[in-house]
Amino acid sequence: MRIVVTLDVMLARRKMRAKDLAERIGITEANLSLLRTGKVKGVRFETLAKLCAALDCKPGDLLEVEAGEEPVASSDDADAGET
Repeated sequence: MRIVVTLDVMLARRKMRAKDLAERIGITEANLSLLRTGKVKGVRFETLAKLCAALDCKPGDLLEVEAGEEPVASSDDADAGET
């Protein structure tokens, strides 16, 4: 299984620009972009809570589980890309 980020869907539903969301929750546009494209290895609960508050949604509205094989991460990648 793998986790898929559906942040773009929620942004469209809320008619909000990514730039405005990044500013509202206090992260860089670059980090938000990495999160939107699923290129991060993890997300802090604090960041997830801010996203949910700004978008008036629940974590399950932003994340989905997709069936399939889980990618294998090396020990060097353990904390890389955490937002």
